[in-house]
Amino acid sequence: MSRRATDGILPYQDITRLIAGGAIRATPAIEDRQIQPASLDLRLGRKAYRLISSFLPELSPISSRLNVLDFYQSDLVMYEMDLTDGAILEKGHVYLVPLLEQLNLSKTLRARANPKSTTGRLDVFTRVVTDLNAGFDEIRAGYRGPLFLEVVPRSFAIKVRTGQSLNQIRFIRGEATVSDRDLQRLHQKTPLLYHNVPAKKILGQREFRADRGLFLRIDLKGEDRTDSRIIGYRAKKNSHVIDLAKVGYYAAADFWEPLHRHRQDSLLLEPEEFYILASKERIRVPAGYAAEMVAYEAACGELRTHYAGFFDPGFGYGTAGEIHGTQVVLEVRPHDVPFLIHDGQTFFKVVYDRMLDVPSQLYGATLGSSYQRQALTLSKHFKT
Repeated sequence: MSRRATDGILPYQDITRLIAGGAIRATPAIEDRQIQPASLDLRLGRKAYRLISSFLPELSPISSRLNVLDFYQSDLVMYEMDLTDGAILEKGHVYLVPLLEQLNLSKTLRARANPKSTTGRLDVFTRVVTDLNAGFDEIRAGYRGPLFLEVVPRSFAIKVRTGQSLNQIRFIRGEATVSDRDLQRLHQKTPLLYHNVPAKKILGQREFRADRGLFLRIDLKGEDRTDSRIIGYRAKKNSHVIDLAKVGYYAAADFWEPLHRHRQDSLLLEPEEFYILASKERIRVPAGYAAEMVAYEAACGELRTHYAGFFDPGFGYGTAGEIHGTQVVLEVRPHDVPFLIHDGQTFFKVVYDRMLDVPSQLYGATLGSSYQRQALTLSKHFKT
């Protein structure tokens, strides 16, 4: 992209301008570490509310449901927790956390939120809630007000503190989505998809399938290695608390069961179990674009293929295209019925969006990254 677009995702430098101009504000002030190439990390506030259930604040502001004198008289809140020195969020419980950041968006600017990669890989279900809204994670154009995060740890209890980030937000002006035809042209010019095995082989035009995004497949073979070919992980049912402040600290075997390649290259997913799997392709996101993972077919609602979904400009690409793609790690949870999957079957889709401008900071370059060259990778809290 040689010139600034009129529609697209706001890049790093525009997010810094939004902060300077008061469109995004927070106390304490927003830190540089929060600003990503195409998104902003949002921070947990000082309190968490244990809820009876999830809810949508379509008819009344969220604060009116939380500011009650007697929680026993509330139809929603069970109790309040202080996060300033850390608190444990129990597995399977619903929590609502007011975030430190608030928005004052213009009428031409909307936003979309998503869990961070680390959050998804720990099976922590999160979604942003805003006042007088009938949906999650979508923030309407012109929204002015606070942000709240619904948090539901699914596999592990977690310890969190004020100021930690579980999710992120993108700001969008106009129509940003790249059409299928433009995706095909972009792939010819600067490849978007590579085979994982053999490495560095560009996905051919016959294999490049686009229908409102790029189709990608599941890998149940693993790389050709001399070890036992681990093709995924399944979360153990009974584990200790994971402190999100501790990076590279926990032994994976205490929390995860490795899954080995089956001779039929298939895997039976059990209902309500949580799996970490990987894509058969490696993806790249050029500097002038951002991407997001989505379920490829709404009708296959028995299977959730991911929690986190944002890919920033430079993911799997590098500063000069020197990286030949990065595997996508999937956070998979089937519902209600067992689900049999096979190696190479279509499993999810990636949608590409245009940036308003090339970010001044790229993913995996000056900002660094935990997952730029990942293969089948657990969250950063586990020892490698």
